[in-house]
Amino acid sequence: MQISVTPDTFKLAQVFTISRGSRTEAKVLTVRIERDGVTGLGECVPYARYGETLESVTAEIEGLPESFSREELQSLLPAGAARNAVDCAMWDLEAKQAGKRVWELAGLPEPEPEITAYTLSLDSPENMQAQAAKNAHRPLLKIKLGTADDMARLEAVRAGAPDARIIVDANEGWSAEVYTDLAPHLVRLGVALVEQPLPAGEDDALIGMDRPVPVCADESCHDRESLSSLDGKYDVINIKLDKTGGLTEALKLREAALARGFEVMVGCMVGSSLAMAPATLVAQGAVVTDLDGPLLLAEDRDTPLEFDDKGVHPPQAALWG
Repeated sequence: MQISVTPDTFKLAQVFTISRGSRTEAKVLTVRIERDGVTGLGECVPYARYGETLESVTAEIEGLPESFSREELQSLLPAGAARNAVDCAMWDLEAKQAGKRVWELAGLPEPEPEITAYTLSLDSPENMQAQAAKNAHRPLLKIKLGTADDMARLEAVRAGAPDARIIVDANEGWSAEVYTDLAPHLVRLGVALVEQPLPAGEDDALIGMDRPVPVCADESCHDRESLSSLDGKYDVINIKLDKTGGLTEALKLREAALARGFEVMVGCMVGSSLAMAPATLVAQGAVVTDLDGPLLLAEDRDTPLEFDDKGVHPPQAALWG
């Protein structure tokens, strides 16, 4: 089994800003695993929030032994971007060698399109209203917030897209006091969900707090080991493959979360269609799907995912799985 990892860069259609900074391109790592003349593909986006870089993740992948199974991989690397790309490449390889689709190998129903959120990046209220108006035809908009001055942005987006379903992502940018002040306005403006309002290390403040809008754990939820610390704080968990360390753990996390009474959101980093493809399997039946990474790009992989009025479609075999 031969593993190679290469960096790839995809230009964004426009500047993308969250509370932690801005970017103009998506920098990803592409993993190729070859065995018996067949190649499986996977993609990851190193998570700077957790100290990951292109270099550190590459080193993790290059440090793997020459041969291992997908099951063995789960203990060879921790949950994170490196394991994600390798795990997904191994699923792709297994599917190609078996002449089946990944969903068949995983014992899942055939996947269908899922309506996906479209993300409006953090900007001035005026610019966010313009973004919202431009995308008001979309059924689900996600607003990047996370500052002390977000009330005007909320009002502006709702004015720009009066009929769209809206979810909010604070990216750990609010305090408990700010969230408490904003909560009734989230209800008034018809916000359907708020994602990670408080820093992960400070989210005990959510215990016992009124949650008139469902609250979703993102940075506070990585894999199944996270779940026990989320009870009483969150209503929904956001599953991202770059956090879970791949499709294998993501599917197990979804099952465990639902059994524990959480609803499930499936999200993404800003990456190409190759990164989103495995996540479309996890997103089946999710309360929120947020796999809009390719919609934010000016360029994408060959055989990209299809997006239309039905949502994001599962990948063609030529892309992945």
